[in-house]
Amino acid sequence: MGIFTRFRDIVSSNINALLDRAEDPEKMVRLMIQEMEDTLIEIKSNCAGMMAEEKKLGRALEASRADAVGWEDKARLAMSKGREDLARAALVEKQRHVRRAQGLEEEVGRVREAVETCRAEIAQLEAKLVDARDKQRSIIQRRAAAQARATSQGHIRRVDTSEAFAKFEAYENGIDRLHAEADLTNSLRPKEGLRDQFAALEHEDEIERELEKLRKSAGGGGNVV
Repeated sequence: MGIFTRFRDIVSSNINALLDRAEDPEKMVRLMIQEMEDTLIEIKSNCAGMMAEEKKLGRALEASRADAVGWEDKARLAMSKGREDLARAALVEKQRHVRRAQGLEEEVGRVREAVETCRAEIAQLEAKLVDARDKQRSIIQRRAAAQARATSQGHIRRVDTSEAFAKFEAYENGIDRLHAEADLTNSLRPKEGLRDQFAALEHEDEIERELEKLRKSAGGGGNVV
């Protein structure tokens, strides 16, 4: 048995309530749409048949009316020729077609009313079908969004944090190594002015030696060489 069993079940249904109770809303709305489409095809087919019947009855009605007028003309003709008997017979035929036309008028009215009802039902069902398709798109979009979020979260969870920390630690170690190499280079480089300082010391010794010679020369009275 389908979700809906009659047209009235469909148009009076609360799609949101049905979907809220469904274990699988996407499957439920798909079945709803399928049944609505099948019902819509059936109603349109019935409506098309009734519209064809209305046209057929309309043609028969016009024919009966034309026949009634024709027999009335014949009755006048017969009376003008002094044939009252033929005029009477013509009027009997006229009344038969008039009664038939009256019956056809009533039948055409009933069929026309049924066609209007059918058209209204088609409009209601099409509106309900649009609503169901909107719900289906919404459900599909929500499912796609949920899957995208789940995929994104899965990618985040799969990130190896230990590897990230190891890369960061290696980066820090690299910086420390650069600093150490710079310090080592500075420590091995001769300090600025060191040669000058030793040269100054040697110069001082030379000056002392010269002074010592002067002292000896002054004390001994000899010439300074």
